[in-house]
Amino acid sequence: MAASSVEPQPSLPLEDYRRYGRQMILDGFGLEGQIKLSQASVVVVGAGGLGCPALQYLAAAGVGSIGIIDHDTVEISNLQRQVLHTESRVGMPKVLSAAEAVKQLNSSVKVNAITSALSALNAIELLAPYDLILDCTDNLPTRYLLSDTAVRLGKPLVSGAAQKFEGQLAVYNLPLKGDVGGGELNDTPAVERGPCFRCLFPKPPAPEMAGSCEELGILGAVTGVIGTLQALEAIKIITGLHDGRPSLLMYSALSMPPFRSVKLRSGRATCPACGVEGEKVDKIEDTDYVAFCGGERPDWVSKGLAEGKPDSRVRAQELKRILENRASSVRVLDVRPRTEFGICHLPGSMNIPLKELLANPSQWDKESMVDDREVYIVCRLGNDSQLAVDAFRNVGQEGVVKDLVGGLRAWAKEVDRNFPIY
Repeated sequence: MAASSVEPQPSLPLEDYRRYGRQMILDGFGLEGQIKLSQASVVVVGAGGLGCPALQYLAAAGVGSIGIIDHDTVEISNLQRQVLHTESRVGMPKVLSAAEAVKQLNSSVKVNAITSALSALNAIELLAPYDLILDCTDNLPTRYLLSDTAVRLGKPLVSGAAQKFEGQLAVYNLPLKGDVGGGELNDTPAVERGPCFRCLFPKPPAPEMAGSCEELGILGAVTGVIGTLQALEAIKIITGLHDGRPSLLMYSALSMPPFRSVKLRSGRATCPACGVEGEKVDKIEDTDYVAFCGGERPDWVSKGLAEGKPDSRVRAQELKRILENRASSVRVLDVRPRTEFGICHLPGSMNIPLKELLANPSQWDKESMVDDREVYIVCRLGNDSQLAVDAFRNVGQEGVVKDLVGGLRAWAKEVDRNFPIY
């Protein structure tokens, strides 16, 4: 009688049992879950505030292959929240800095660092080799591009966003309950999936309404929360622990409770990306995602430096001479928010936040024109100050009302090198 053959039990390198043992002993995870992680490939688009913590925990968990896509370089302002980068790597491409940090954390992870900018022309080629996509970017054209590409490739997209004290998390194109956990992340298009980004946001807001962290601010730990949750969602999907129910998680650091979850509706049948009715998105390679989102995000630095009319704008050196020679006949009006005014301001300047000024410019016109003094308006970059000048002109002000070209950043560069830039 022939002896029955015994299937060999799948295994890991011996050192991995000790390394990953704390998660392998979890119910529902086990050896099988760890093997799935070791065989999985994840691509993280964006090595910034969200991408850094996501990469950190994906690598620590033992994801076998990680791609990193980012074309930016490390700046000193990144270090407040982008925790993989260091002072010694300022000026280095972010993907190389992040890849170095990942390899230091877990040398067994295969890292593919891609310094090219993601575009409609290369998105399918760059993302196709991976099981799962993480959207850790901060601009709308790329969000739509990633969502459309994820749908086209049949891959889940774990999307995060963070600004100020708040963040959001969602998994788009998620295989629904019953289709998750079978070991196949990239099922055929016949697999029922949750909504894509276009289903929820069919029309993007105007570019000037989509502010960045530089303009609106961001608490670094908020990106840490959302980026870590992105890694967690990816691990759940890979190991089969995800419940397969699409939802939108909203986080507010200043609220109690800080988390609120909203169940997402099913995908729209008429969605041009993932729907089955109506017109479809043209070939991704031929789609202009920037134009779809209303054009380029405004370059506020360049706009603030525009010369404008000679009778409405003043350069930093000229304002310096005016303040030195006839300060008593001049009023400097700072229209930044009170918090920013508290960070730094020109000596003797008066603070009226732009929102308050625009609500009733005639009231502030009277207060700022005491003794018929000339008024010079300043802000951070030289954009809000132009709006303030226009508001005063619209209520009939005929005296000298000018704003500072380039704002206080220009003052710091051209007049006072010790004036803070933030």
